[in-house]
Amino acid sequence: MQKRIIINSSAIETRVALCEGNALAELHVESGGEQSIVGNIYKGKVLRVLPGMQAAFVEIGLDKAAFMHVSDFWRAPGSDGVDGPPPELTSDLDLEPSLAAYAEDIDGEASDATEPAPPLPATIPAPEPIGIGDEDSPSGEDAAPADDPEDAPTDPAEDSGDSTPKQRQREETPMPSIEEVLTKGQEILVQVSKEPIGSKGARITSHISLPGRYVVYMPTTDHIGVSRRIEDDKERQRLRDIVATGRPKGSGGFIVRTACEGVSKREIVADMRFLSRLWTSIVKKSSGATAPALLHADLDIVLRAIRDLFTSDVRQVVVDRPDDHRRVIDFVDNVLQPKLKSRVELYDGIEPIFDHFGIENQVNRALERRVWLKSGGYLVFDQTEALTTIDVNTGRFVGKKTHEETVLKTNLEAARIAIDQLRLRNIGGIIIIDFIDMEKAANRKKVSEALAEAVKRDKARTNILRISELGLVQMTRKRTRDNLRQLVTIPCSTCSGDGRLKAVGTLASEVLRMVRRQVSTAGHVSRITLTVPTEVGAALQGPLRSGVDEIVEKLGVRITIRVDGKLPRDRSELQIASAPAEGGLAGEAQAAVAGGEPAVNES
Repeated sequence: MQKRIIINSSAIETRVALCEGNALAELHVESGGEQSIVGNIYKGKVLRVLPGMQAAFVEIGLDKAAFMHVSDFWRAPGSDGVDGPPPELTSDLDLEPSLAAYAEDIDGEASDATEPAPPLPATIPAPEPIGIGDEDSPSGEDAAPADDPEDAPTDPAEDSGDSTPKQRQREETPMPSIEEVLTKGQEILVQVSKEPIGSKGARITSHISLPGRYVVYMPTTDHIGVSRRIEDDKERQRLRDIVATGRPKGSGGFIVRTACEGVSKREIVADMRFLSRLWTSIVKKSSGATAPALLHADLDIVLRAIRDLFTSDVRQVVVDRPDDHRRVIDFVDNVLQPKLKSRVELYDGIEPIFDHFGIENQVNRALERRVWLKSGGYLVFDQTEALTTIDVNTGRFVGKKTHEETVLKTNLEAARIAIDQLRLRNIGGIIIIDFIDMEKAANRKKVSEALAEAVKRDKARTNILRISELGLVQMTRKRTRDNLRQLVTIPCSTCSGDGRLKAVGTLASEVLRMVRRQVSTAGHVSRITLTVPTEVGAALQGPLRSGVDEIVEKLGVRITIRVDGKLPRDRSELQIASAPAEGGLAGEAQAAVAGGEPAVNES
């Protein structure tokens, strides 16, 4: 399938689209002045150590302190009185699952064999590799604690790697407590693995990795891994030999990326040496920096997309901004392969570039709650704080033969589209897909296989459990940054992001309760003036007039209703005229109700 990268840049927003054929497969969005910090390396200072959470908050210079779980921290051998690696890194059982997960994040599957790592000097921070979400963003985007629900172990029946037994053994390996490895005020070298999402600060790790074009460098391990996406055994061995012989002894570990397939030894070794020099400069800069300090920033979204998405099967890269076009050409010439420059084009048309390539409508549809299937069925996406649900419905599709066949065809199509939409919308975390109930176990197996096949196109780490008898599939997908809806939309000012509004009858009832509440506290009342929104006023003066009459009769007061079209739908105002008390003067009181909570001001 022919792939194309379309880059739409402006001073306000930059969008990068990866198209597979005519379909939009991935969309990356970055607002001006809000460059992604995933992959950035900082020298941070520990602010708080939380034994109850086995985690710490670390100041790295952002608005909010970053969060680090104990599983994300690694002490250099010999530091803090430790003569060797900390307990969690004392055996191959601890290193291999981590490496397998790391390679799985890069290319969608685990890497193969690894080698034990010798101790490294205490002067260099020595983290193990972090989990990387995908080959498209190999800058450490997917580290997560062992107890993170997004890292739930794969169902053994679905697991494509061999690390599941080792993962179970790793869970039995004791981990040092956070108090043993971190103290308040301690300065540590960390890398951002997850963007700040919502009210949460950034997620950080000391398991640092540096991505290159062909390899990913892990400075303080001695492991060599090859992506399973490289299937030819001779090519795998060739690449492993190149990496093994092309690095100085003890210089660090490497993961061979899919883009490395067929590349010459000269280019691979040059990439390895570049990353080694980069790490040396970071360590040198760290020694003279005072925390918090930024030591290394990853590329901006344009060059990051070129580095991670511009593979050999991408036939065209189209950029609509001359400055970015020049930067991309220079980057391809100096960092990638000069021969690829011919595939980079400048779009200078007046029509917006996304409109020209038929992408804009697909972007808009990716924000809709309902997604239609070609068969006539549809999916409904509902995103909450805890999880995302996808409901599958037959819709207009009625089939031709049996009900079971109709359901199976809808579910098979829905499985592929659901995974594609998760990738496009960048939805992560816990995901529940409610397929239409199927009676036959064989059909449920077909849907599970369709899901597994669809996931292969998504390079984000995904774990899927078997489909249940109720037709439910539980899965997790690595979440490293805000999803598309969070990036390009804001909560509704009318419903405060709830997605629902109170019914007119409920609002009218709240107004009448406000009247009774205010009369009960105001004393002698002769007249009440209600100022209400148009919808509520029409209801109180029409179908719900009986409620007003009941209040008038019960309280013995006059009620005047005024309509103000400028009032928000959920806000009403009340003015009370008090009858003169003995020896006193008449007074007035005002009240306003918004969402059922009145605010009273007396004059």
